[in-house]
Amino acid sequence: MSQKPIAIEAQSATPRPKSNYPEPFASRVAGRQKRPLGDVFGLANFGVNLTRMAPGAESALLHRHSRQDEFVYILEGEPTLVTDQGEAQLRPGMCAGFPAGGLAHMLVNRSSADVVYLEIGDRTKGDDAEYPNNDIKAVMGDDGKWAFTHKDGTPY
Repeated sequence: MSQKPIAIEAQSATPRPKSNYPEPFASRVAGRQKRPLGDVFGLANFGVNLTRMAPGAESALLHRHSRQDEFVYILEGEPTLVTDQGEAQLRPGMCAGFPAGGLAHMLVNRSSADVVYLEIGDRTKGDDAEYPNNDIKAVMGDDGKWAFTHKDGTPY
């Protein structure tokens, strides 16, 4: 068993290589870089990502989880929080939380500077994600990995 670090510089965590969304959706989040901090320490009950979004990037498609809660805390920049009930401008020090089954949400960087935020979510098994504005559905497998289909169940 490999020894987990006690502490790290967050920026030193290895970024995820790319989004697991299928095209045509993956290109919408191409300007997003996630560094999975929770994985570095072997956290099993919740995940933490240090996420950087370039100007014009989106954090995700507009979505809501069936079982998992999510929380974001803005460190740098001014993203726009988009929900299925409207929009709010965020700035450093602001945070937002999304209970399972609640508002569909996403962040968009409409500014000319990078946005950096912490994204925290639980890892409840059996979760799925609904995307109200797109023909995509996500179901979490027993292995903890997401499987994406069209809303009618046909694969991408």
